[in-house]
Amino acid sequence: MKKAILATKVGMTQIFSEDGELTPVTVLSAGPCVITQVKTVENDGYSAVQVGFVEKREKLVNKCQKGLFDKAGTTCKRYLREFKLEGAEEMQVGAEIKADVFAAGDKIDATAISKGKGYQGAIKRHGLQRGPMAHGSKYHRHAGSNGACSDPSRVFKGKKMAGQMGFRKITIQNLEVIRVDAEDNLLLVKGSVPGAKKALVTIRESVKA
Repeated sequence: MKKAILATKVGMTQIFSEDGELTPVTVLSAGPCVITQVKTVENDGYSAVQVGFVEKREKLVNKCQKGLFDKAGTTCKRYLREFKLEGAEEMQVGAEIKADVFAAGDKIDATAISKGKGYQGAIKRHGLQRGPMAHGSKYHRHAGSNGACSDPSRVFKGKKMAGQMGFRKITIQNLEVIRVDAEDNLLLVKGSVPGAKKALVTIRESVKA
């Protein structure tokens, strides 16, 4: 992996190209991320960089984390993530990773926690078909049979049932960067990106590009 960055989701909008084509985009506030630690093969057994993102009040940080930030010479950060970047051991602690590491036309993978929708039924959660809605029907929005009673006498793992919907890690691959605003550290990504507004989004170089 050559490049990656942390971002927060601002929201969605739409832009027009020079030929008048409309494109829906998601606006991401990407960086600046500060390198707080460099992992080396000699000390840690692998090569990576740890980056911090979004300011955090010092009184909300414990002594262990405070020592990490003091050693790096940076302010306290809310999020800490590791990236196994190429040439990670050559990077300097305290250096910044900004939105301009990406360029228009780049393919990226976006990872975030999806919107939580609470406890939902099987129809909304999994798209199962409902039963007849006539008055004589005793089966409307029920999930149906869960399995045979005698054999195997149990419910198979993965059975589509009612339960918690959303609020899980989602990765959307091969998204395209439409525009980069290096001055304001903004990325405009074509289409939708998982997560609610202000959610943390991890942007990586696409593995399938």
